[in-house]
Amino acid sequence: MRIGKQDQAYTAIATSDAESITVRGLDLCDDLIGKINFTDYFWLLVLGDKPSTAQRDMTDACLVAIAEHGLVPSVQAARMTLAAGPDAWQGAMAAGLLGMGSVVAGSSETAGLYLHELVETAGDGDLETTVIASLEEHKTARRKVAGLGHPQHSGGDPRADRLLAVADELGLSGRYIETLRLLGQHATRIIERPLPINVSGAIPACMLDAGWPPGAMKAVPLLARAAGLSAHLFEEAQRSIGFIMSHKADLAIGYDGKPAAKSEAAE
Repeated sequence: MRIGKQDQAYTAIATSDAESITVRGLDLCDDLIGKINFTDYFWLLVLGDKPSTAQRDMTDACLVAIAEHGLVPSVQAARMTLAAGPDAWQGAMAAGLLGMGSVVAGSSETAGLYLHELVETAGDGDLETTVIASLEEHKTARRKVAGLGHPQHSGGDPRADRLLAVADELGLSGRYIETLRLLGQHATRIIERPLPINVSGAIPACMLDAGWPPGAMKAVPLLARAAGLSAHLFEEAQRSIGFIMSHKADLAIGYDGKPAAKSEAAE
């Protein structure tokens, strides 16, 4: 059964025949294997062209910044899944990636879309005016400002600071980083609580200024966290803590439901 319009039955990513495999117009064996690093290949696969040196270095920096984040919920889900099914790395990896929503890791996509919206709204006009108006709207509506704030690094997220410095060093800082910095400059005063730029704001700002499309932003933290999850799953296979975490959770969570009704026989 066909659903929706399906007149464009094509893909521009890859094809193959009996003699060769072609990826984005390049021969996989002759042009790519052993001749391109993975970050360049990631960029090529998604966008269709190889990145510049600055684009590659910025992407590398972002991937390194977000790959590992400790025992966050997505990592716990992955490790407990592997503990329950040691033969199912793919299931455990999937469990971890599925846990990357709007709060953990996926927040880079939310921040990226917000930054893009602000830049589009400002157009050729005054960006600072647009940023201030948006922050005032957030305060009135009591909405969280995407890309700002951190429960631990209230004085500033060191990962964000470093990524923005890398963008400056590479000559990539543009309209999106300017927008993020304006948000960081005015948010604490307008919202009336500490709201430093966090890594989930810095990653999309840096990647967007590097030329990465907003619609593919979630791919960056997903790829990065797949590397971190691989480390946790290998460690889980070596010395498991999945059931320890499960047991600790059971001890930490109290029951406040209805008490069991006493049966007549018990009486």
